[in-house]
Amino acid sequence: MVSRSGSLQSAGIARLSYRFAALVWGGSENVRDYFALQQRNRELSDQVFALERELGAYRERDRRLRADSLAVGLPSSEDFTFLPADIVKLSRNRQHNYLILNKGYENGVQPQSGVVTPNGVVGIVNAVDRYYSYATAFQNTDFSVSARIGMEGAVGPLSWDGRTRRGALLREIPLQARFAPGDTVRTSGFSAVFPPDIPLGVLGESRIVNGAMYEIQVELFEDYASVKYVTITGNTGREEILSLENLAEE
Repeated sequence: MVSRSGSLQSAGIARLSYRFAALVWGGSENVRDYFALQQRNRELSDQVFALERELGAYRERDRRLRADSLAVGLPSSEDFTFLPADIVKLSRNRQHNYLILNKGYENGVQPQSGVVTPNGVVGIVNAVDRYYSYATAFQNTDFSVSARIGMEGAVGPLSWDGRTRRGALLREIPLQARFAPGDTVRTSGFSAVFPPDIPLGVLGESRIVNGAMYEIQVELFEDYASVKYVTITGNTGREEILSLENLAEE
């Protein structure tokens, strides 16, 4: 009996030993798996970080290419500087709309800078912060821009019609002026804010006001509902022009 009991005890101890060894080995495997998983997570995290940086670089490159393409589409002028910008906010459905741009005085933006695209005038900067600018939008009943019919035609103020997204009115056109529906309207260059010859839209129907001047409907090229990327224009001779005007008024 003693011998049999001893054998049973030995077998029990052996089974416990095997179980303990299995637990230790299994635990070791789990520990190794855990640290391997941690290492893999770190590697994946590093890869994600690298991919995010690469994606950010591609996005910045794409933004610059779009901005460069906008500037290329604008008429060249030695008197103007061109700075690409994004619209971060644009009010709509009002009579006095405005926009906020992601460029400020740190980027050289000053009040009375123009905001344009190759398809038209978007607005004019009124206030500048360090990194942002506030501009009055073209779709504002207080806004107008000097515009010319064709390259050498009559000049008059162009302003939003206050009703439609792409409608404008060209006013104060002399009765002797020659024009036809479909003629292109461009910035005249008679401004210290906007470069000349930016296409704005095409002429539509006209009417005579007070028997003295034409008022002509204009269909604008720029779709202000979807504009996102713009160019801020700065006149390098603006201060000299204003100083000369002030002297003339004294």
